[in-house]
Amino acid sequence: MITSGEGRYRVWLKEEKIGTDRLYIVGGGERPHIGGIVVREPGKDVTIVRLGTHYDYLVLEPIVREASEKYNVTCAAVGGIHIDDASKAEIEIIVGNCKELVKCI
Repeated sequence: MITSGEGRYRVWLKEEKIGTDRLYIVGGGERPHIGGIVVREPGKDVTIVRLGTHYDYLVLEPIVREASEKYNVTCAAVGGIHIDDASKAEIEIIVGNCKELVKCI
């Protein structure tokens, strides 16, 4: 597991290999959840499933794009990060921490 950030801004990324394909599980904040799913086959565009009013696909998509391009396999990411009543500044911290996760793929 890879982590970035501290306290309520901490996010984490787990990778599972399924044959040659890769599944990424992302969570963090105060209450991790499943807020979105993003899938990409090599050379194709992403498929996004947004659950409810969650915006988690915005941090899942770069993970899937990076991994599918780097490894040339089908990749999926699922998960979500939640902080109660998060301010715009707090959301920016979380997004920045998620960008650090992408660098580790």
